[in-house]
Amino acid sequence: MTYKQERITPYNNGEEKSKQVETMFDTIAHSYDLLNHRLSLGIDYLWRNTAIKQLKPFKPLKILDVATGTGDFAIKSAKELSPEKVIGIDISEGMMRIGQEKVKNERLSEIISFEKEDCEHLSYADNTFDAIITAFGIRNFQNLDASLKEMCRVLKKGGHVSILELSQPVSFPMKQLFWIYSHSVLPLYGKLVSKDKNAYRYLTTTIEAFPQGEVMTDIIKKAGFTEATFKRLTFGICTCYFATK
Repeated sequence: MTYKQERITPYNNGEEKSKQVETMFDTIAHSYDLLNHRLSLGIDYLWRNTAIKQLKPFKPLKILDVATGTGDFAIKSAKELSPEKVIGIDISEGMMRIGQEKVKNERLSEIISFEKEDCEHLSYADNTFDAIITAFGIRNFQNLDASLKEMCRVLKKGGHVSILELSQPVSFPMKQLFWIYSHSVLPLYGKLVSKDKNAYRYLTTTIEAFPQGEVMTDIIKKAGFTEATFKRLTFGICTCYFATK
């Protein structure tokens, strides 16, 4: 099935979506962390705490961080879950270079490593990971169904996936306030800091197009997970999904 956000691309230059997304994140890598934290007013730290907390009872030893970006989620999971290994994967080498420096500064290089991978075609064997995490990345997948199936394939039976994704609030007045913010402040400030006029306009349109709530949990189950739940965070600006293989 093709979803609306899969047809939305940053640049409309004729290249396939994954290549355009790679270019976009390579371009904005220098400003990504600053923008991510400022535009969320720092609340993204709390969202990651919620996602990590769901995994604590299961003590995963080997974790895959999909669409790791600059490695914030990988670093958080290494500190909070004490795994033996965390592998952060992404299609943007520019983002991962920054992540590698952060990991080095945190003295976590023996635990966290980075690899360039396309989530539609992961190179890992079946049943490799105890847990999979991903924050604000699945909205950018060129093929959501194929990527989720690959995540399920490399996850061990009984393993868990914890997903964070930006979403649209559903209730008044936050729904209206978020629309104003995402159509004015977010793209304007994003353009000024990142110097990419398309990136944060793309962010808004994909948030609005992406399936959420019960629709998204059904998609996750269709990919092969036996259970899937969701929790809306900060009035629905972000949604946390949790699933079991």
